[in-house]
Amino acid sequence: MKIFLGVDGGGTKTDFLLIDESGQVLASRREGSAYYLEIGVEALRTMMMQGIRGLLADASLSANEVSFACIGLPAYGEDSALLPRLDAIVEGLLPAPKYRCVNDMVCGWAAALAGRDGINIVAGTGSIGYGEFDGRSARAGGWGELFSDEGSAYWVAREGLTLFSRMSDGRMDQGPLYELMRRHFKVRADLDVCAAVYGPPPMTRSELAALAPMVSRAARAGDRQAQFIIEMAAQELAAVVHAVRDQLGAPQQPPLPVSYSGGMFHQDIGLTQKLESILANGERRYEFAAPRLAPPAGAALYAAKLSGSPLTPPAVAQLSRTHGAGPSLEETQ
Repeated sequence: MKIFLGVDGGGTKTDFLLIDESGQVLASRREGSAYYLEIGVEALRTMMMQGIRGLLADASLSANEVSFACIGLPAYGEDSALLPRLDAIVEGLLPAPKYRCVNDMVCGWAAALAGRDGINIVAGTGSIGYGEFDGRSARAGGWGELFSDEGSAYWVAREGLTLFSRMSDGRMDQGPLYELMRRHFKVRADLDVCAAVYGPPPMTRSELAALAPMVSRAARAGDRQAQFIIEMAAQELAAVVHAVRDQLGAPQQPPLPVSYSGGMFHQDIGLTQKLESILANGERRYEFAAPRLAPPAGAALYAAKLSGSPLTPPAVAQLSRTHGAGPSLEETQ
């Protein structure tokens, strides 16, 4: 019986999943952030080793019994000089021929579409689009929080803080977001938010992204400016989908499957519906579909594919029964 290990690293948490070739889950585990730009490569290695060792112990298996592993890492492939260190992240525990590191967007794509051709758009702590079609692959977005990651939790939170500052100054009318921010930061004066954000110590990427639900709550409470932020998030994510499709060179017919993953899609703000509407009313043809698997299951499924022994449809169906896609607080993350 072949054994596959999937690791879905994220900005807030990292999920480990061990399955067999029939789609049965043998063990699962959760550790902390895999965002090495924030925690450092050595901390990433320590966390990965701890997670995999713990996972194998839970399943009463040795590392030698793993047929293949797929390790999804945020920001993987975005620094060529760092690739050798990342590719060796679990060296000494798993032999190099039996695992491969990929960007975590691949895990999200494999999970959402169960490995079939199409595009997956991620909106979690960050955002990115990835797709495969007829043996080709492409990505768009995901250039980092400083000048990209549009539509992500970080982007929405940053736009929310911008809106708060404008409301405080009187450049915009005060809506529900204003008081939500004041209560969250427990400030005496509005400018105290600067100290809370910039520090010392400054808020981390993940901590700032965790403010996104506040913008969502304001939007649900009728804050028109907060609602506009959510509308713009959907527009930005649609633009990423279009860019991936154009790079793939997919024809207009048949409609190209598109799915989604990430915590922003699980907030009660209608982001999924807004994105679907935008894609349905454009010139390009899409088949909008709910995600089939959770990202950790996607990582394990992709490990099977990389090994040359992809899971059969019955095995995928079995995996979906235990690790189907569903609401997650991860990426909002």
